[in-house]
Amino acid sequence: MKILISRLSITMAGFGSLLMFAWPLLITQSTTSETQLSQSVFIVLMPLILLLILVEFATGDIGSKQLALLGVLVALNAVIRLLGAGTAGIETSFFLIILGAYVFGSGFGFILGAGSIFVSALITGGVGPWLPFQMMAAALVGLGAGLIPHVKRSWLTKTYLIIYAVIAAFGYGALMTLWNWPYLAGTGTQISYVAGDPLMSNLTRFLQYEIVTGGLVWDAGRAVTTSVLILLTGTALIATLQRAATRAGVGRKA
Repeated sequence: MKILISRLSITMAGFGSLLMFAWPLLITQSTTSETQLSQSVFIVLMPLILLLILVEFATGDIGSKQLALLGVLVALNAVIRLLGAGTAGIETSFFLIILGAYVFGSGFGFILGAGSIFVSALITGGVGPWLPFQMMAAALVGLGAGLIPHVKRSWLTKTYLIIYAVIAAFGYGALMTLWNWPYLAGTGTQISYVAGDPLMSNLTRFLQYEIVTGGLVWDAGRAVTTSVLILLTGTALIATLQRAATRAGVGRKA
């Protein structure tokens, strides 16, 4: 029963996060302002993360030792992110989110992703309307990584992780572009968002916007950076995290 509650809470958190990104495809009229939207999302996001932590703690999927380890990884990843922070498509924080979620599970990965971006933004002063969406997108990266199947062969594990890293890098970029596309694309152009238009029409314009603005090229840099870091550090870090999990008496459950 506890496992079911945990998985249900993670599923709801993931689905809710996706809905927040997909708002341009769901509404029938333009929102009033970017700031109001981001404030609304932040108001929803923080209780969502806290609720997920409480549920994971109550069901036993995240114990006190695992919560302490989560705090260490969040702080470490926030510092690691300073080495890239998305400059020229370079993103140095995703590999640890993916590896941590792979070892400890989706709930752990969701909180690690959101927490890393939040702490990093506080350190660098990078707080703005984009922050709640960055947190949600990174949380979804962690959630998905926790679903990657475990295999015994190291090379196959790295293959799975790198394939996922590429998908996650482009998915993160698409989500981050989608939420502010109506604001940045303006109105009256072939790539502008049109409130209330059919879904496929807006999706087509969104893809054109991604191509025109070079978003896919930027995301490719994120994919390459994350893949290379996983290739270079994956085996050692997974082994280290698994030893930490064993000593703490915890493991991947969801």
